[in-house]
Amino acid sequence: MTTLSPSGLPRSSDGPIHDLLIVGGGINGTGIARDATGRGLKVLLVEKDDLASHTSSASTKLIHGGLRYLEYYEFRLVREALNERERLLNIAPHIIWPMRFILPHSAMLRPAWLLRTGLFLYDNLCRSMTLPKTRSLRLQDEAAGRVLRPDYVRGFEYSDGWVQDSRLVALNAQDAARRGAEICTRTRLVNAERHPDHWVATLEDTTTGETRQVFARAVINAAGPWVAELLKDRLSIDSRNHVRLVKGSHIVVPKQFDTEQAYILQNPDRRIVFAIPYEKDFTLIGTTDIPWDQDANSVTISKDEISYLCESVNRYFKRSLTPDDVVWSYSGVRPLYDDHSGNASAVTRDYRLDLDHSAAPVLSVFGGKITTYRKLAEHALEKLAPHLKGLSLVSWTADSPLPGGDFKRSEFSKLVASLLRHIPGLSTETATRLVRNYGTLAETHILSKQTGSEHASLGALLGADLYEREVDYLIDHEWARNAQDILWRRSKLGLRFTDEDISRLEDYITRRLHHNAPDDRSESVTEII
Repeated sequence: MTTLSPSGLPRSSDGPIHDLLIVGGGINGTGIARDATGRGLKVLLVEKDDLASHTSSASTKLIHGGLRYLEYYEFRLVREALNERERLLNIAPHIIWPMRFILPHSAMLRPAWLLRTGLFLYDNLCRSMTLPKTRSLRLQDEAAGRVLRPDYVRGFEYSDGWVQDSRLVALNAQDAARRGAEICTRTRLVNAERHPDHWVATLEDTTTGETRQVFARAVINAAGPWVAELLKDRLSIDSRNHVRLVKGSHIVVPKQFDTEQAYILQNPDRRIVFAIPYEKDFTLIGTTDIPWDQDANSVTISKDEISYLCESVNRYFKRSLTPDDVVWSYSGVRPLYDDHSGNASAVTRDYRLDLDHSAAPVLSVFGGKITTYRKLAEHALEKLAPHLKGLSLVSWTADSPLPGGDFKRSEFSKLVASLLRHIPGLSTETATRLVRNYGTLAETHILSKQTGSEHASLGALLGADLYEREVDYLIDHEWARNAQDILWRRSKLGLRFTDEDISRLEDYITRRLHHNAPDDRSESVTEII
């Protein structure tokens, strides 16, 4: 039986008392965890699966303002997103980088003057924009335009950003852990009992089935597609806000063009599809917008979606594409704030924060997009501050680099060169990938020195260009527990792994986890950097 102190909170002998219990290990949950821990709060984050195992790893991999949102008069959201694009480019230069986009003009769709007006606003809503601005193109005079069908004569080129989305989640969790947060993956919230000034939550380890009780002064519900379900079924709270679930699917095909630019393609249904250079040898194409009322845990692309994406590309490019060209696909459910729009593509991508403080506070996150996660975290803590003693009002994440991001973009090639000096025989391609994933941590934490040798070692090759030391690092510092975590979320090396490689990797992970002491991972995460 839980005993209470005179203040009404559990006595310390009953277990640790957390300031915040965050439910959800996607970008919003980990972003809030990082910010809150840096403001002095004791934070516990629980995620029922792996970090970024659902919506946050199923994005189009863009850090962008959302050009098409201007068409729906979402000026506040676009301005905030463009400002955040600049900040994120600076604090995570290893996993986020600029990219130019080609927008062909189709006389059958939006008029050229409307596109020019939208792009002018896009360039000027952010006063601190450092990326190159829009320029008009005669497409057949440009290498990037000549891959398009000759009936596309005019177009525009503008700037946005590219992100390794699931790595962004892992780095936020990693920084939160370094600052003192407890990050528990594969841990499910069974239920939570509300008291006037605290919550008593029951958690279940989904691997072992073991349960435990924890205490928290406040709960943040960042469960994404399950935000409403968690409120009603686990927290016993009714909310006036709702989510609109929309499925988005992407396909990956062999490289369709040799240019560095990506393409934004307008479709007759007024939806937008991107075609983006991906993992050097591939092209990423997406996304769809399909209303979804089924299980958000199991989402797959349909044949109609594959056909739709292929047709979107074939409408513009000389090189034709068929469903047989698809080498990989992924789908996710976007938990959009329900603004009662009749069109799934027109549903707002803005977010709504719902705070219930009739007893111990609970704040629920409805909607949002990956680009604005950091600002969302600031707004969430500002909203919670009057109801949570000890929460600093000083924001700090705008200029603080994420793990491995403490370098200038111009220094990227120096980091690659340093790896090549320390590891004889390492290819430039592998060194570049390591710096792209880990930045300054590639050398200081992944590499290990061989006894009696001046050179670093990556250990044995497990498949593609994945070595044992990198896997060790992902287990010890990024909560990876199986091949899926490593090949499709911490990296996209699954595109290059054979079945034999996957089996070898799984065997190594099993041996590695078996020999780890129970507390090794939590200690090593907090020691990083």
